[in-house]
Amino acid sequence: MVKLSVIVPFYNVQTYAPDTLKSLAANARDDFEFLLVDDCSRDETPEILARAERELPGARLLRHERNGGLATARNTGLDQARGEYLTFLDGDDWLAPGYFAELLGAIEGLGCDFVRTDHVQCTARARTVHRVPHGRRGVVMDPREVILPADRSTSVDYAYAWAGMYHRRLLDDGVLHFKDGLRTAEDRPWIWRLHREAKSMAVVGLLGVFYRRGVASSLTQIGDVRQLDFIRAFDQVIEETAQDRDADRLLPKAVRTYCAIISHHLGSIERFEPQVARKLRSMSAAAMKRMPQDVLKEALDSMDVQRASRLRRLRRRPVPAEVAA
Repeated sequence: MVKLSVIVPFYNVQTYAPDTLKSLAANARDDFEFLLVDDCSRDETPEILARAERELPGARLLRHERNGGLATARNTGLDQARGEYLTFLDGDDWLAPGYFAELLGAIEGLGCDFVRTDHVQCTARARTVHRVPHGRRGVVMDPREVILPADRSTSVDYAYAWAGMYHRRLLDDGVLHFKDGLRTAEDRPWIWRLHREAKSMAVVGLLGVFYRRGVASSLTQIGDVRQLDFIRAFDQVIEETAQDRDADRLLPKAVRTYCAIISHHLGSIERFEPQVARKLRSMSAAAMKRMPQDVLKEALDSMDVQRASRLRRLRRRPVPAEVAA
């Protein structure tokens, strides 16, 4: 019986993959499996993973014939996972020794559907602790009840799939899969669905995941059209939340978060290629017209002047018919 399945997508990370794999070896156990998903890498990553499949206990190598993006790669791992529990790691991040065993002990002891945990962000040599934005630790809660309030950062804003562990019943119930093809913000619809549909959760304060920022190949560093997938991701959040039994309570949070992300991208629009910047403006304006307008008005009224003014100007922007469609 496999106790834990760890899903690790890799794409063109030859510089970092050895550290990632070394940290997995320091977490290996006879009842753990490591699903290494090569998302059609074009550098030396495939050779590194081929060695790891031979040398890393519990490793299984899964290869994509074409690049599908992080969401699709994670789904490939989920489809092959055999574990009673599941978790994720990205191919350029790493773990403290023994971290998975400790996190597994926490979720088994609590008996809940999933746990969320803190992490360490690593930018060059700087290290910063980032905590789940929820104060109660080691207490089982209803995930729906920690989505709100709308005007504060909550657990759904801490959207890192690898910052936690999940019971297999969530996979069997269709909760853990990602929207295929999303290149960025793939965690956003996923974390909202997790909180709406799971029955129980807890937050635990373990610092065993090291999240590498500033990687040149990361989409967070690249201002090309793939960044605009955040619009498809948040459209999904709004659509699914609007159908929820608590839509009246939850939609203000979803709309406000969507607006905050749009404002964030507009505030750093100079990093985008010119044609992508134009597309960002027009697609964002169209997205605001698709939002429930009464909820949108309340969200804008609740924001600071700078963000609200930026978004109101965008809201008045004419949208080409092909973009609106």
